[in-house]
Amino acid sequence: MKQVFSITSLLLYATAFSQVIIGNATGSVPAGQKNSVLLEFALGQNKGIILPYIRTLPSGGGLVEGTFILDARDATKAKVKYYNGVTGMQSSDGWFDLSNGNTADISAAMAMQPTSATVSEDSAAKVIIGAASTSTDGVLVLESETKAMVLPMVNSTDDVTDPAPGMMVYINKEDAKRLAVFNGSAWTFWKAP
Repeated sequence: MKQVFSITSLLLYATAFSQVIIGNATGSVPAGQKNSVLLEFALGQNKGIILPYIRTLPSGGGLVEGTFILDARDATKAKVKYYNGVTGMQSSDGWFDLSNGNTADISAAMAMQPTSATVSEDSAAKVIIGAASTSTDGVLVLESETKAMVLPMVNSTDDVTDPAPGMMVYINKEDAKRLAVFNGSAWTFWKAP
């Protein structure tokens, strides 16, 4: 009952105020900058956000740029990807590989994930933060033209105990600030030039 109340409270808060902090009441963004944040996470947790494990790549009208997934179509070659809609030399389908060519065997993790044969999935079910509705497909959809999500922050990926496949964090350390994604066997790091 407590979980249902917590999830309901989160959804009501997200709809009413269009900003959510997960982990505490303070978050990671300085007070004067919170008006540009839709979703943020508590500092010092050494945890990340886990992307959905996808057996079939999303496509169609609900797919939008900025979609992040763990591509598990072949569980022995899992990769973290995001959709930017650009086709060409780096991508033939608009999906960009954030695992930098590295793959992971996540067969054991996939064996624990439900399938459409074992669970009835409501394809319209989703959590929307920042708007009352959306036409975008996704489990968690952040809708805003002026606000962003701030990823969970860590000093080092070494601080994350037992990372799960599809985990994303932001390393917020002097001279090492970068995005880190875990595909199930290795971290890949992305740093702006």
